[in-house]
Amino acid sequence: MMNEKLTHQTFHLVPLEYYEAQPTNQPYLPAPMAEGRENFIHTTDGTDNLVATGNRFYTADPRPFIVLVIDLAKVEAPVKYEDPNRIFPHIYGPLNRDAIITVRAVERTPDGKFLPLTEV
Repeated sequence: MMNEKLTHQTFHLVPLEYYEAQPTNQPYLPAPMAEGRENFIHTTDGTDNLVATGNRFYTADPRPFIVLVIDLAKVEAPVKYEDPNRIFPHIYGPLNRDAIITVRAVERTPDGKFLPLTEV
């Protein structure tokens, strides 16, 4: 459902160097959106699901990654779950910075596998 009231946290993996290069006075746009290859931001509910996603798609990318912890209640762009299990909300527009609760480091093994996130 688009525009339903969502009141939980979701997570977005991003290479550290890409995130740090983005202007902090503007909404966040991941590379696929900024380059016009996609029209939404991928996010994942649940830290276990996030680690599984990282291991499915990014183990060959050697760059350090971080996790944006996002408060969906603060996201201004439309959010839509398009998977039947409601694990992967898509944010259809730039991410307003005040919806980012925190930025967390992600630890990886030497072969690129993402390790479970530790509790804060």
